[in-house]
Amino acid sequence: MRWLAQVLAGMAMMISVFGAGCGGGRLPLLYIGKYNEQGGAGLQAVRWDAGKGEIRLAAEGDAGINPSYFCISAKRGLIHAINEVADFGGEKAGGITTLAIDAASGALRKVSELAVPDGGPCYIAFSRAEDYLLVANYGGGSVAVVRLNARGLPEAVTDFHKFDGGEGRTARAHMIAPGPAGDRILVTDLGLDRVTRYDLDRSAGVLRSVAQGEAALPKGAGPRHFAFSREGACLYVINERNSTITLFSSSSDALEEIQTVSTLPEGFSGINYCADLHLGRDGRFLYGTNRGHNSIVTFSIAPDGRLTLAGHTPCGGDWPRNFVIDPSGRYLVVANQRSDSAVLFEIDQRSGLPVPLQQEFRTTAPACLKFAQ
Repeated sequence: MRWLAQVLAGMAMMISVFGAGCGGGRLPLLYIGKYNEQGGAGLQAVRWDAGKGEIRLAAEGDAGINPSYFCISAKRGLIHAINEVADFGGEKAGGITTLAIDAASGALRKVSELAVPDGGPCYIAFSRAEDYLLVANYGGGSVAVVRLNARGLPEAVTDFHKFDGGEGRTARAHMIAPGPAGDRILVTDLGLDRVTRYDLDRSAGVLRSVAQGEAALPKGAGPRHFAFSREGACLYVINERNSTITLFSSSSDALEEIQTVSTLPEGFSGINYCADLHLGRDGRFLYGTNRGHNSIVTFSIAPDGRLTLAGHTPCGGDWPRNFVIDPSGRYLVVANQRSDSAVLFEIDQRSGLPVPLQQEFRTTAPACLKFAQ
């Protein structure tokens, strides 16, 4: 029976890192990616007990320069972080640095690096089958597809698309990620004010154009991030430059614009740039961040997907670049880039509004937050 004991012990170690529970206010391990041009580890792992108000740094990892966004493979115990640089290993490129997660402690160990053409990557995501990585290059105005080998490590760039702005406009690809089902891939371009859909050819590792695949937004909107409703029929896009969220119907062959709402309160006249966007765990509320107004905006979602403003919550710092909702749907953590903090909120389950808990983790220039799950 020794083999059974070993298996159960291994499963217990994985649950300690990737468990989705939040019993007694103990959050799953929180990983933080940072801008670290001035030195120091680019990735941190934090243990947070909201019930006791206890926060401690559990681990740090060398993920290279500016691991400003990353994705986590729970089944393989790997983190893939983009390196938001213009030169990687002497090439005009950005990079992907992969780290292995120790199942017991959450500690991080670098296992591979790969250059990605064009430079300035800002987003990375898995294909739905987790056999490819998808990378958006803001600096270069392009996207790339990267094949993963049998161990889940980046093996080769299999596709690369550089977008032409034309008419004096500059492409700024900001997010690339799969849709709610199948191999449909979406790309937001902040510079060209559009959302483009592709099909991922998994046998070749390339993106194929689709009919009616492009949806235009008003000039100067600046589409940045997107999220789907739980059933996948509604696509929400947060627009950085004009501080709005646009709702598209995604149930037909073409994206059809249904509604656009402001992320700002009436009367606000200051400078603002929207950033992140996530659906609440139960699908009843949509959240976005305002950099400048320095708030989390909350919308309730009607049965038809339309949005109604529920309120604004101060973000507890300056420049809320990114945020994450824990697997239980009870807590929300915001990365305030300019005030060097990750701030914890509890989500009111009736109103949907984040309520500050006066708990924060001090770090430097946090840019991406994700829970192990």
